[in-house]
Amino acid sequence: MIATNHRRGGRRGGLSLRGRVWSVDNRKENPTAHKRVFDLPSSVHRNHSCRNIKSLGFTVVELLIVVAVLLTISAIAIPNLMAAVDQARIARAVGDIKTLEDEIALYDTINGALPDDLSQVGYGNYLDPWRNPYQYLNHATMKGNGHARKDRFLVPLNSDYDLYSMGKDGQSVAPITAKASQDDILRASDGSYLGLASQF
Repeated sequence: MIATNHRRGGRRGGLSLRGRVWSVDNRKENPTAHKRVFDLPSSVHRNHSCRNIKSLGFTVVELLIVVAVLLTISAIAIPNLMAAVDQARIARAVGDIKTLEDEIALYDTINGALPDDLSQVGYGNYLDPWRNPYQYLNHATMKGNGHARKDRFLVPLNSDYDLYSMGKDGQSVAPITAKASQDDILRASDGSYLGLASQF
């Protein structure tokens, strides 16, 4: 069939059979010959690579905008997050004081007297959410009322015992109106109040 087409002068793909055979043979002898057809000027390659590099990068203005957005979100979110963490710790301290209060009441019922310290109810090393020990003071065993927690009129907060956390700053003094005591979480009015000293 190929020979017949060749005799009739037929062409396939614009080349005669002899031309196609020569082209294949020529490629075998010179492998780079057929590549010249597809070679492009070096300026075309250079412009194409530069265009790709530019499309993959960010401008300084774009980076500054991203940084500004992130800083704005952080300025709004971080204070709210810290406030939520503080509220959670205060709530936990209130719950702990309630638990200790129940244990002290049970001890009083069994022994007919309040414990001298928290170790007698099994909470001697119990820490508040800020990693400070809870403070306990039995009024029956203290000398005078100098160490008792006092309100703004310097009247003792409780008639039986004091139980409190020193709060976030880990510091406290007897009057709850003092700056060091404002963040304390305490028991007051003989257990009628449990919460922040600043809100009593």
